[in-house]
Amino acid sequence: MTLTLAMIAGAIIVRSLLARVLDRWLAGPATAMLVMGALAALLTSGSTVEALNTTVAQHVVEVVLALLLFSDATMVRGGRLFGSHPRLLARVLLLAMPLSIGLTVAVGVPLLGGAEAQGGLTWPVLLVIACIVVPTDFAAAERLLKHTRLSSRVRTTLNLESGYNDALISPLFLFAIALAVGPRGQEDPLGGLATALPYALKALVVGVVVGAALAGGLHAAAARGWVDASARRMLVLMAPLLTYAVTLAWNGNGFVASFVAGAVFANVHRVVAALAARTRPDGERQQLLLTREEDFRFLHDVTGLAVMAVWFLVGSACVLAFAGGVPWPVLLFTLVALTLVRLLPVWVGTAGSGVPGRERVLLGVLGARGTTSIVFGLLAYNSLTGAVADTVLLITVLTLLGSVLLHGPLANPLIQRLTRAPRPASPAASEAAIQDGPSQDPRH
Repeated sequence: MTLTLAMIAGAIIVRSLLARVLDRWLAGPATAMLVMGALAALLTSGSTVEALNTTVAQHVVEVVLALLLFSDATMVRGGRLFGSHPRLLARVLLLAMPLSIGLTVAVGVPLLGGAEAQGGLTWPVLLVIACIVVPTDFAAAERLLKHTRLSSRVRTTLNLESGYNDALISPLFLFAIALAVGPRGQEDPLGGLATALPYALKALVVGVVVGAALAGGLHAAAARGWVDASARRMLVLMAPLLTYAVTLAWNGNGFVASFVAGAVFANVHRVVAALAARTRPDGERQQLLLTREEDFRFLHDVTGLAVMAVWFLVGSACVLAFAGGVPWPVLLFTLVALTLVRLLPVWVGTAGSGVPGRERVLLGVLGARGTTSIVFGLLAYNSLTGAVADTVLLITVLTLLGSVLLHGPLANPLIQRLTRAPRPASPAASEAAIQDGPSQDPRH
């Protein structure tokens, strides 16, 4: 474990020193940490891999996901929990995502399914895999959302989807895990649901109460001059950790609670700050609003640091996952999971929405996988056993590697092609269009 910590720290330092150089090479934090993690595992004869299948590693990645969920929830701007295009977001989350999960299981049945004794995967395990490969996360591909060719509608929807989908999928993931690791492999959906549903309900209660109480307490203390800027940032960082710990102590879903607490905290924080700013002079009002933004900066920096460490572990996991080779059904399944499993459901889910076809394709193609897939994959790897666990880890690693490639070097030319303005039918038509002017188009 000591060697692993040293390797992670060294890799983050190297990435920090070469940040701009690596960015010019289209090697973002995820790509850089993944490569260095794989190199570290090879140079140390795989000793860093031993840290993956431990209780400590499991708890660490759980805390990282709790931080990420809280951080994602606080980044919704302007008080609009569902952004400026809520109907499109609802279609992606409530129609396309369930279709993607169902399609993943359906594709997995002929490719990977079968009796566990014969080397196949049962449907609960396929559901676990679906929960790993479907959720999107742009924490490691944040630059992609800043691409100038992407419309505000696409950018906002992708950003909010990556924040909400992991919170929505986590109860289903726990349900699937409960089925997959049930006693003697018994598949009892009602028993799994009875386990997951109370966990989610408790999480909602804890998230709302803790988020509102901490935000209110912060402003009450600030009004009396009891806190400084550093203390405010520390409180925000501790909020997801407290939420997660309290929820687990009450046998609830700490992931859902962390996301709910982040959303409630951010909105209570915003509303109270806005009310206080109304009674202040202009100079103090601007300072108060700036302070509100600064309160979350430390949380986002620490979360980014933790995510980099997790990507290092993924690089180390590559050495373990590829040790036994890659069967063609697993490779084909991963390829379909990265492409058609998202593209087709998004296309169907956004039908009739009024969104142009090219933007619908972009929404389907740009589905980066990240920390959520990593955490769920490692949790599944530690919960399952034998060849099943190895297969789940292999699929997780292949999905992440494919996502890094698709949303790294290949992303820019893909976006350029899909957002390119259509060419006129002929030079004569182009000249006629220029002469006629835009007034001939009823849309102007």
